[in-house]
Amino acid sequence: MAENPRGQSGAGQTRRRGAALEEAILRAAVDELTESGYAGLTMDKVATRAGTNKNALYRRWPNRLTLGIAAYRHLATTVQPPDTGTLRGDVLEWLRQANRYWSSPLGAVLRELLAAAGGASELLAQLHEQSGDAAAAPWLTILGRAVARGEAAPEALHPRVATAAMVLLRNEFVVRGVPTAPDDVLVEIVDEVYLPLVRGRGGVPAHAAPHGRPGA
Repeated sequence: MAENPRGQSGAGQTRRRGAALEEAILRAAVDELTESGYAGLTMDKVATRAGTNKNALYRRWPNRLTLGIAAYRHLATTVQPPDTGTLRGDVLEWLRQANRYWSSPLGAVLRELLAAAGGASELLAQLHEQSGDAAAAPWLTILGRAVARGEAAPEALHPRVATAAMVLLRNEFVVRGVPTAPDDVLVEIVDEVYLPLVRGRGGVPAHAAPHGRPGA
């Protein structure tokens, strides 16, 4: 039996506190997000689903946006960057994975949270993909492999350079409002912007690319 609105435990059940109650609330918020999106997330619904009262939510999260972000972080998983053996292959595959994610129901939740957070940097930093170090880490891994293979110079290992392709893809969703980015857009981002940018750092010539053609 779930905890009732007054916080009393059911017969024979110990009242949930601390981490156990927080986990129940987050699970309830995750369920609400996946079923109704951020637009349908309310403190009342989460409290009811979790079998607790709103005070238990507000003691941990001051509003539904901070709860929504916490629930998203609880739901999101970490994916390792691809290792195809070439810089172009890695970047294109990583963008394709990101495109599929941003086009998914969970990606739609992320876009709603980003819009709701606006310019609040402290909230954006709580979204794993938006925090500087977390966003740059897989891209720096990809570029580090490229440096080791001789496809890029060490000067390319800069966070702003590393994440440029992802920023351009994110703009397709956030600024242009597309439901998904066509694959030819991803190829254009890689071949026309990202690879020239990376190879321009430290003067790596285009013929250093595998297969002997620009953008390969």
